Amino acid sequence: MGKVSFKPGNMLYPLPAVLVTVSDKDGNDNVLTVAWAGTVCSDPAMVSISVRPERHSYHMIKETGEFVINLTTQELAFATDYCGVKSGRDVDKFQEMKLTKLPARKVKAPLIGESPVNIECRVTESINLGSHEMFLAKVEAVTVDDAYMDENNTFHLGAADPIVYSHGEYYTLGSMLGKFGYSVRKKKNS
Repeated sequence: MGKVSFKPGNMLYPLPAVLVTVSDKDGNDNVLTVAWAGTVCSDPAMVSISVRPERHSYHMIKETGEFVINLTTQELAFATDYCGVKSGRDVDKFQEMKLTKLPARKVKAPLIGESPVNIECRVTESINLGSHEMFLAKVEAVTVDDAYMDENNTFHLGAADPIVYSHGEYYTLGSMLGKFGYSVRKKKNS
C-alpha cells in the first residue's frame, strides 16, 4: 500500500452536517449549514461551531451569544445543502425550505421542527482562528423528537437516518458495526 504526500489541510472527515439557527437582537431569524461543529466537553456539556465572519449569521451569534444546533437527516439533506449555499441576506431559508420554527426553551433562536435533535447553546468564548471564528458554547437544553424514542425511553438517532459531510459530499451513515466496547466484550456462550 503506497502513500502520497498531500497538501496540509482539513482532512478530518466525515463531519456532522448541522443546521444552526440564530436570531439577532431584533428577532430576525436565520439558518446556516455548518460542518465544522463538534463536541468539546461532556461535563459541563459543551460544543463548538466555527463560522466565517462574512456569513450573514455571524453577526447574529456575536450579538446574542446564542444558537441552536439542529441535527440533520437524509430527509433534510436538500435543505442542509441549500442553507449552506444561499445567504439569509437574500432569502428566507425557513420559508424556502419549509422548515418549521419551534420555540426554544432556553435561547431566543428557534428550533427546526423537522430535526430529530435540537441543541440549545450559549456562547462562553469565541476565538478568532483566521478564516473562521470558533464559538465555544455551553449546552443549555436538548430536545429530541419523540418519534425516535422506544418504550424504555431510549432515544434511537440511527432510526432518523442522520447524514454527514465528507470533502464536499453528503452521505448517510449506513449500518451499525458495533456498540462502544464491542471489541472487548465477552462473547455469550450459545
